Amino acid sequence: MAAANVICIKWGTLFGPEYVNRLYSGARRNLSGDVRFFCMTEHREGLHPGVEVLDLTEEPFQAEMDAALAVANRQGAMRKVSLFRPGLIPDLQGPLLGFDLDVVVTGGLDDLLHHAPGTVAMRADWVEARRGRKTGHGSVFRFDPALHGWLYEALAADPAGQVARARGSEQRYTSTLAQERGAFAYLPGDQVVSFKHGCMRLPPMNYLTEPRLPENARVVCFHGRPKMSEAVDGYHGSILRHSLACSWLREHWIDRARADLGAQWA
Repeated sequence: MAAANVICIKWGTLFGPEYVNRLYSGARRNLSGDVRFFCMTEHREGLHPGVEVLDLTEEPFQAEMDAALAVANRQGAMRKVSLFRPGLIPDLQGPLLGFDLDVVVTGGLDDLLHHAPGTVAMRADWVEARRGRKTGHGSVFRFDPALHGWLYEALAADPAGQVARARGSEQRYTSTLAQERGAFAYLPGDQVVSFKHGCMRLPPMNYLTEPRLPENARVVCFHGRPKMSEAVDGYHGSILRHSLACSWLREHWIDRARADLGAQWA
């Protein structure tokens, strides 16, 4: 059986190497069989030896893309498009399950890896869905480089035009293009959940009991506030955005990773 392939990208210094290592541990503990875990980065220091490092290099169209992103109301870097580069991993077999670094794995990932084969799969974006838009959320994504090279090629061919269309949003670019190609599927909403929208409790219960972990959650996404490092010890941003220390986050994100890899890595 071919290995399960997982990928992430880390650029800059906002996230330390422990975020990559903990994600690596979560993936290998929650996928069946062997796992190949890739991280594209310009900072290799502190990464676990089991992580296969891919160099983060400047794309030939980087300058044009950055100039288009500098226009007002276009927020984002769109660096994840480098993960879609054809031939990035020459010996790769099968699809890639991709993650942002601000997620925690809380359950089995096999269903997400194998969901709707042949498609680009993302969870529906929580905010966009409420506005009636079909945008996918980029925290968890599954694609097959052998089938979906156009995710890279379309941006490379027209950086300014594609950035303008997507208004600087990588997840809008990816999901919209895949939908236009008839190659898009939504990941199950009960398996990929938002900490902010699906775990934090409303007053007064948020002052009395810790955030919930939905029963079928496999990945919890920490977009916006609180950040993972804030939520684990308890967070107070407002009366609504208040949560107690989160024991299940500490267990899945820190304790199990340290038991798996050793405290020096996680």
